[in-house]
Amino acid sequence: MPDLAVLVGLQASGKITFHRRCLADRHVLVSKDLFPRSARHKQARQMRLVEEALAAGRSVAVDNTNPSPEEWGPLIAVARAHGARAVAYWFPPDLAGSLRRNAARQGRERVPDVGVHATLRRLRRPGPADGFDAVYEVRFDGRGGFEVRTADAPRV
Repeated sequence: MPDLAVLVGLQASGKITFHRRCLADRHVLVSKDLFPRSARHKQARQMRLVEEALAAGRSVAVDNTNPSPEEWGPLIAVARAHGARAVAYWFPPDLAGSLRRNAARQGRERVPDVGVHATLRRLRRPGPADGFDAVYEVRFDGRGGFEVRTADAPRV
């Protein structure tokens, strides 16, 4: 059964690095950041790519900020329509860290600080009540990797 992995967190919170290191071997990446800047109808395009991958039986990771149910609700609905598990990967906000990592980015990858702050205002922790089959919390482990645990498990 394919999975739909919804990455939820601020810009520069480690989502794309997490995908590369932990999910890329089994999840196709869909991200609006990969579309041309001038692309129109990015949401519709994203949904079409997610649906096509799930219909083909492939797992998908959606790497956007996905800060609220307005963004992840339609993704969960598509997962359900294709019999896929919907899994959230929650990157708890670390505003100072995100701003620092974002400042080190170059060109189009760098987001204006106001955009990071705007996302923080909308950011909500996902949970099973939102329709996810599982929710994992992802944090940097301090050694260049990630610590992943179920979101309801106590932090060690």
